[in-house]
Amino acid sequence: MNPIQQQYQWVAQTRNVLFEYCSTMTPTDYVKQVSAFGWGSVRNLHVHVADCYRHWLQGFGLGEKVEDTPVHAYPSVDDVARLFASVDDLVQQFLAKFEHALDQPITGHVPWQRDPLQLSPLWLLTHTITHEFHHKGQLVSLTRHLGYAPPDTDLVLPDQSG
Repeated sequence: MNPIQQQYQWVAQTRNVLFEYCSTMTPTDYVKQVSAFGWGSVRNLHVHVADCYRHWLQGFGLGEKVEDTPVHAYPSVDDVARLFASVDDLVQQFLAKFEHALDQPITGHVPWQRDPLQLSPLWLLTHTITHEFHHKGQLVSLTRHLGYAPPDTDLVLPDQSG
């Protein structure tokens, strides 16, 4: 496994800790709209993060058409975890394509800009990972607001079994 794949594996590991924690929430709290938080609910934040991976890696990076994910199609933590399994597959597909060209610019359009952008695959992956961690902080804060005590999701320890 190369270092970029290892890094993403650690990201997925912290995400799985978060999914395990979210599975202790009531299903109602997982989708509860809280107007003080962007995206409104824990579930909506999760789906938004998945969409970020899809739009930047699949849409911009791989040049495929991507539609926004309807949040109501993912009513539970297990459903969202399955959505992220497809994100994991997408990341592996993206890394396989750009494995030897992580610094080569890709030219593409984003809806909010007139002129095309040139971004490297490494930038795209870094952006999606940092975006996920930004929203992970919001998500943990939102769950505290709902009365839950989240685990530490910041410390990722490498596997010591080998």
